[in-house]
Order: sequence, then C-alpha cells, then structure tokens
Amino acid sequence: MDIVSFLQFTFIQRALVAGIFIAVLCAILGMFLVLRRMSLIGDGLAHVTFGAIALGLFFGMYPFAVAVPLVVAGSYLILKISEKAKVYGDAAIGIVSAVGIAGGILLASLSGGFNVDLFSYLFGNILAISSTEVALSIVLSITVLGAIYLFYQEIFAAAFDEEFARVSGLRTSRINTLLVSLTAVSVVLSVRVVGIMLISALLILPAVTALQHARSLARALLAAAGYAVLSVLLGIALSFYADLPTGATIVMANAAFFGTALLYKRFAGS
Repeated sequence: MDIVSFLQFTFIQRALVAGIFIAVLCAILGMFLVLRRMSLIGDGLAHVTFGAIALGLFFGMYPFAVAVPLVVAGSYLILKISEKAKVYGDAAIGIVSAVGIAGGILLASLSGGFNVDLFSYLFGNILAISSTEVALSIVLSITVLGAIYLFYQEIFAAAFDEEFARVSGLRTSRINTLLVSLTAVSVVLSVRVVGIMLISALLILPAVTALQHARSLARALLAAAGYAVLSVLLGIALSFYADLPTGATIVMANAAFFGTALLYKRFAGS
C-alpha cells in the first residue's frame, strides 16, 4: 500500500491530526517539566486519569468530561500536599498517584471488571480516536500552548532558578499551579495517543532527546516538538503496516531518537 492510499483512511487522518497537536503540546510542556525536575508528575497524573476515566465509565459519562477537572484538581492537590504536609514532591506525587489508581481499580471491580473501553485507555488506541476527541484535542492543545506563550517568561524564569525568581518578585506558587494544571490537561489528552501506562514517556523523551544537542531553550523546544511529531508519524505508520500497538510503537520511536542522540553526542564529542 502506498502513502496516498494510507492517508485516504479517515481513521488515519484523525489519528495524525490529533497526534501531531498532542505531540507538540507534550514536547513543549515536557521541556519545562524536565528542567523543573517535575517530569514524574506526568506519571502520577496518569494514574489519577485512570481513576477519573473509570469514574466516568462507571456512571456512564463521557470520560474526558470527568477526567479533565478531576486530574486538574489532582495536580493542585499534589502541590498542596508538598507545601502543607512538608513532604517532597515525589512523595506527594506517590500519594495522589496511589489513591488515583486504587480508586480506578475499585470502580472497575464494582462495574464487573476491566471492560474494553477502560483497557483501551490503559494502553492507548489513537487509531480509534473519534472526531469529537480530535476536535477536543485541537481546542485544548491550542489553549494550553496559548497559556504557555502568554506566561513564557515567568515559566522560563521559574524553570531555571525558582529561588531567584521568587526573590525577584515572581509569584512562583501561581506559576507552579499553572504548570501542573497545564500538565494535567496534557496528560488527559495523551491518554488516547499512548495510553495511561506510557504517558510520561511522551512528556519526557522528546525533551531529553532535544537537550542532548540543543544549545538554547528556543532550539530545544523546536527540536523536542520535531522529535515528538516524527515519533507520532512513524509510530502510526509502523503500527498500521506491522499490526503493532500504536502507543507502544510511538514510545519506542521516541526511545530510538533518544538513543541516536546519545550516540551522536558521544561520538561527536570524542
């Protein structure tokens, strides 16, 4: 089958459009999370997303409508536990993550076990994405990217030196709240692309790959977005032709780019 025939499939078109928007979003947001040493928050919020989606399916509601506000609330809870309970950020992530995944398992049990819908959210199925989910991905991606653009200088300052930014008068608590809230929305959007189990890879791998060679933040952001988009395009194509799980194939494509960047850095520097 040639490329023209491949692109004529409506479900492939939907997957490519949604995948590209979400890839760019996760790559740019993931860069700031990596620089802030907050990259594991994506994994924690993915577990909260599992519980939120299970709740939506349990009550017969649209999962994303339930997941977005609940996961945003979960991200805010992580911050508050870190501040008020005087525990490290990774411990706060672990607490909220454990509650989220346990809640999802309980709801799945009450509803008669892991049904097909919940299973697809666990491991991703971008080829089955609906037109409504594509539209939602585009709107929310543009909204989140717009927020990053508007608050770029503040996020940039807090990412590189939070203490100096605070002393300079920047309200870093608000920036942290904004950053984790945007991450929560991005995590929910990424569920259909790579699944709950692999979301953190979509946030981390393009960013760390770009950081291997980029010499400025602007170049790193562009490179990360490029790697993310290429991995989605390659992952969708390979999974279609080789009959492989799409989410896992996208993540492995990201991992291949990262490995190549590491090798290039090693041999180019020697």
